[in-house]
Amino acid sequence: MKKERKEQILTHLEVTAMSSEGKGIARSEGLVIFIDHCVTGDVVDARIYRKKSGYREASPVHFHTYSALRETPVCEHFGTCGGCKWQNLKYSEQLNHKQKQVSDALTRIGKLSYPEVFPILEAPEIYRYRNKMEYTFSDSRWITDAEIASLDKITS
Repeated sequence: MKKERKEQILTHLEVTAMSSEGKGIARSEGLVIFIDHCVTGDVVDARIYRKKSGYREASPVHFHTYSALRETPVCEHFGTCGGCKWQNLKYSEQLNHKQKQVSDALTRIGKLSYPEVFPILEAPEIYRYRNKMEYTFSDSRWITDAEIASLDKITS
């Protein structure tokens, strides 16, 4: 007999940082919560979809406040394919977060002391320059989050 899982929704989570994977980071009851499609400054209700010993992964179900750092992604596939995980954050803030990640990796994780780290140089063109491509193949068609959420019967 399959055990029924109880849905857990955490409310009014304030996103205070970003992960290197582009997820928002919030804290609740001593746990770190990684939230898809959120940026620093968002306040959300989030549905937990993965529980690990020291953290949770969640997706937003309601935005109470949108961050002033938020930007409308230019890619029509943002949030679906996973290739442009930072497009919902202003470019200047992307640079700040990435700079902090480099410093944290050296000091907190690597336990290194180092002289001044030079700031990340801004790209002259912030879109269409990363020639990174990843392909996944399947004999089944891709089902979007919107199709799943619609509760309509999904056909192949």
